[in-house]
Amino acid sequence: MSTSLWLYVVLIVLVGLERVAELVVSLRNARWSFERGGVETGKSHYPFMVVLHTGFLAGCLVEAIVADRPFIPALGWTMLAVVLLAQGLRWWCITVLGHQWNTRVIVVPGLSLVAAGPYRWIRHPNYVAVVAEGIALPLVHTAWITATLFLVLNIPLLTVRIRAEEAALDGALTK
Repeated sequence: MSTSLWLYVVLIVLVGLERVAELVVSLRNARWSFERGGVETGKSHYPFMVVLHTGFLAGCLVEAIVADRPFIPALGWTMLAVVLLAQGLRWWCITVLGHQWNTRVIVVPGLSLVAAGPYRWIRHPNYVAVVAEGIALPLVHTAWITATLFLVLNIPLLTVRIRAEEAALDGALTK
């Protein structure tokens, strides 16, 4: 295995560990939300989201290794920069939302809609990070099939997810 491929494996493992950190934060925030009367909606799409995101990381590795995808410096370094920017945006969203951030759709009645940080400009900035990373992470090592599949499968998932979030927020804000 080439050095670039080993480094790519390390990158995917690091992103996987980052996802574990997100889940830890999410569980803590869910507990906080439920203690304050939080209501969870949109549960039906969540298992698919977990499978898609887990399969995405596995797909990055499998395609790069099995298909022997090359590291093309101009593409790889550019995509790595996009991945890092996406991670920065994701954690900015998590930080700004604080206890209200979650991987699930949980709304605490009575809390205000967050309009700070990236939410000043975009309604769902975390999903900008998800889409950017979904394209860029596989392309760091030219895993274009994984990038394409993730994008095609993630579009309907994000459509369902955003509708669930909007409905939950509208319901909480009108009460």
